[in-house]
Amino acid sequence: MWARFRQYFKGFPAQEKVAQLMVTYGLRVHEGSVYAGEIKLSDTAMARAAGVDRRVVTATVETVDKNGELRSFFDRLRPVCHLREVAPLMNWGAIEIVPTNASKPGILAGVAAIIAQAVDDPHGFIVTEAPVPERLLPQIKQVDGVKSVVLH
Repeated sequence: MWARFRQYFKGFPAQEKVAQLMVTYGLRVHEGSVYAGEIKLSDTAMARAAGVDRRVVTATVETVDKNGELRSFFDRLRPVCHLREVAPLMNWGAIEIVPTNASKPGILAGVAAIIAQAVDDPHGFIVTEAPVPERLLPQIKQVDGVKSVVLH
């Protein structure tokens, strides 16, 4: 994914560092400012986190605002709460699956089947590298046991 955006920050490694930080934490750029959800962050706070001068943050936001593709992407970012570290404290489970061959079909289905047999009201999210074609929704809805599907 990052290779797609690297071209916009070519020759500006500090801006690239700030932009990568924004992606890592789901920080969005909206109307010339950086936000964590609806919380507006100062350029100074961003600069401190990235280890750069605050003017680099300002320049990064300007770079994003000037480019339609970047603006569209960064305006849609949202922070995600990663519960992996607190799951044990809450008596929850957190699983990271590292496949031997990610192109082998059935890995997620197998894992999901095992979890579904042991967990009440399980549901999950699948994020793909490309948009899921709408034409697949009827097939996905017909999978035995699927209650509903929401395409984002």
